[in-house]
Amino acid sequence: MPAIVVVGAQWGDEGKGKVADLLGGRVDYVVRYQGGNNAGHTVVTPDGEKFAIHLTPVGILTPGVTPVIGNGVVVDPKFLLHEIDGLAARGVDISRLLISGDAHLVMPHHRALDRVVERYLGSARIGTTGRGIGPAYGDKVGRVGIRVQDLLDPGILAQKLELALREKNQVLVKVYNRKAIDAEAVVAEYLGYADRLAPFITDTRLELDRALTRGDNVLLEGAQATMLDVDHGTYPFVTSSNPTTGGACVGSGIPPTRIDRVIGIIKAYTTRVGAGPFPTELFDEYGQHLLKTGGEYGVTTGRERRCGWFDSVIGRHAVRVNGITDLFLTKADVLSSLDKVPICVGYEIDGEYHEEMPMTQTGLHHAVPRYEYHDGWWEDISECRKFADLPKNAQTYIERLEELCGARISVVGVGPGRDQNIVRHELL
Repeated sequence: MPAIVVVGAQWGDEGKGKVADLLGGRVDYVVRYQGGNNAGHTVVTPDGEKFAIHLTPVGILTPGVTPVIGNGVVVDPKFLLHEIDGLAARGVDISRLLISGDAHLVMPHHRALDRVVERYLGSARIGTTGRGIGPAYGDKVGRVGIRVQDLLDPGILAQKLELALREKNQVLVKVYNRKAIDAEAVVAEYLGYADRLAPFITDTRLELDRALTRGDNVLLEGAQATMLDVDHGTYPFVTSSNPTTGGACVGSGIPPTRIDRVIGIIKAYTTRVGAGPFPTELFDEYGQHLLKTGGEYGVTTGRERRCGWFDSVIGRHAVRVNGITDLFLTKADVLSSLDKVPICVGYEIDGEYHEEMPMTQTGLHHAVPRYEYHDGWWEDISECRKFADLPKNAQTYIERLEELCGARISVVGVGPGRDQNIVRHELL
């Protein structure tokens, strides 16, 4: 069987966790392919339990599914064990979890540098979570990273850490006036994590290839979203990895020829967390409506999300970059009770109209959204299970989004529950 990719089509927080969990019962493996514990998925199980998942794949909540942390993820072992213990305490079976030996580790010097550099940047800060994700990816690309497999070799672990800290401690002490990190203490701490993580560590590339060859269904999920991709997002206000479909291949070891469906998750409006350009951002009562009604608070940080109207320029960009075959529209219920529902159809930049993403960073910062206005609806749509059950104005709105983005909307989410969806086309 081919693999399926689930990708966020905006700036994140679109509801990827719900979708991956929804499909979890029909797949055999769920693979997390990038990011770290700097993002979170909120999942509501059939019995109403609410889980906030940060590092493990959301498939870990579905009995019988094998959850995989792929080679493209950066792993904070202390946080991972905390999450595993929390899940186990709530009755979740964590015994099937697999962790790639080639995934990189988040180390104490990564967290320290992330926090101090962000403070040093002041008003130019990126808006990171301070959890060391960017520095960990930087060391990976710089070829001085420490990998999960190194936990299994105390000598290699100590050697690599000592080499890394020769530079990192100089920067912490002499540039930022912070305390140096003790290599021996860190080695002892991380070898303690190794004892517990060793049973999960394996060659996940080989495992996934065998699974696909057997005919198993494999679902690939990222942590962030298209507009936070380090190559295709709003650079430099992005994450340090590739949440897009290409990153799914690199971060899992599954070749592109094995993937035949890409499901883009897109919210019925737009949100983002952290700094960076956001053309449709609202600073009025409508923005507050989306914030409060949508419960737009970060799963990982608790920060208020910036809210704005739907941006079809971003939607088209995401469809094109990812090769999206199906869109899953979430939170359509949040738009109920609005007189008018605007859709951004393009940007005006220095007097010129653009329907596609501007090429330059300056262009996006100067973009003024051009809207078309649709009549709203007052009905509660949370109990709708067929497209025909939706108010006519809601149907028109959704059909227009589909037209503007250039991909079919196969599922419409009308509430946070696993069953609160309108399925127009089966995803699997």
